[in-house]
Amino acid sequence: MQIKGKDMSVFFDGGGDLGACPVRNVIDKISGKWSTLMLLALAAGPARFGQLRRMLPDISQRMLTQTLRDLQRDGYVHREVHPTTPPSVTYSLTPLGQSFLEPLEHLVGWAIDNQATIQQARADYEQIAEAG
Repeated sequence: MQIKGKDMSVFFDGGGDLGACPVRNVIDKISGKWSTLMLLALAAGPARFGQLRRMLPDISQRMLTQTLRDLQRDGYVHREVHPTTPPSVTYSLTPLGQSFLEPLEHLVGWAIDNQATIQQARADYEQIAEAG
């Protein structure tokens, strides 16, 4: 199998080092519930911690902090401390984070377009599982 001219068979035939798989390595880090939402929130522009917390009201402070650290560590998010009293911090997307928005927007569009079909498939599956 090839995707964008890249041979993907090494990741599926048991011959590759799955720990070094770029697909697993990247998707594992950005596929979390909060990571994608955080990137979409920052797509609107730089934001402070409190603004992000209001944009994602059901995220805990601990999870927000951890998600921002993870995205910063992987190079998607830039953290800037401003020399004010008290210090203020803003978060923004890096060029890498910006470059991820295009494929993420495609995924979000696909999810919106297919949400009803997926929900129906789940309901059908549950009905069969209950009967079976």
